[in-house]
This record gives sequence, structure tokens and C-alpha cells, in this order.
Amino acid sequence: MTKIVVNGQEREVKASPDTPLLYVLRNELGVKGVKFGCGLAQCGACSVLLGDEEVRACVTPIAALDGKPVTTVDGLPARWAQKTGLKPDPQRLHPVQQAWVDEQVPQCGICQFGMMIKVTELLEANPKPSDAEITEALTTSGPSPHLCRCGSYAAILEGAHRAARLMAEGGAA
Repeated sequence: MTKIVVNGQEREVKASPDTPLLYVLRNELGVKGVKFGCGLAQCGACSVLLGDEEVRACVTPIAALDGKPVTTVDGLPARWAQKTGLKPDPQRLHPVQQAWVDEQVPQCGICQFGMMIKVTELLEANPKPSDAEITEALTTSGPSPHLCRCGSYAAILEGAHRAARLMAEGGAA
């Protein structure tokens, strides 16, 4: 048995250490807030935060977690509460999630969980990114670009800027 921390909860998993995190999350732990896209770390749909860094869960074996906590899109509200000292509230979304709703970013939605993870990573490191910095984060800062087959890139930029404003104000509207 291997112990991993997912969305703030310690969990025991039976999978072998070389099993990709994506399969452990979805199949063994029932965490659906991480999507299978390509299985090759080329699209970003499976992105999660490992500590404070975005990784592609489809190619990250659980042996590589090295005791760092895993945050999926489902764990973003608790992460925000912890970082800001707010009382956890199951009705409160993370500012990035709220911005995605406010800006109606998703179309089909397959890529959006990974996009929200990457934007969260960016905004935690850079609270006021420019369009160029957001674009760079989503296209050149990881193993490959985050791909949106629907082409909602303009809405993604607006969502990232709204999230930055919400985070600066201390939370979701």
C-alpha cells in the first residue's frame, strides 16, 4: 500500500509505484476531476497540481509524488481556503473556478479542468499576469501546450484575468 494525499485527504492505494497518477485517481480513488485526454502528456486535460507545480497525471507515476500533495480541480476550493485562511465552505468555488463560470469559458469542457489547474499555478506565482504571460503559461511552460479543441482561447484569457481580480479581492464573487 502507498499513501498519497489527494485534495487534502490522505488515501491508501494498492497500485504499483509505476502506475500513472491519472489511473490511480480515476480508477482506484474515484476522483473524476481529472480527465483523460491523450495519455501522452501532450494536451493537458489530465493536469493536477503536485505541491505547487502542474504535472500531467497521465505520465506521472505515483512513485514520483515524493510525499507532495496532489490537488485536482475538485480540491481547488479547499486549497484556496487554506491559502487565504478562509473557513472551508463546500458552496464556495476557487476564484479560478468562479471566473470560469462567470466568463462561460467551457464549451465541451474536456480541456478545462487542466486549464484551471494551470491558471491556478500561474496566478499563485504571478497575481497580475499579462495576456502574453497567460498565453505562455498555457502554451510553452509545460511539457506541451494545453489544447482546447473548441477554440475558446479568448474566453480562457478573460477567465484568467477575472480570476486574478477575484483572487486580489480575496475570493470568489
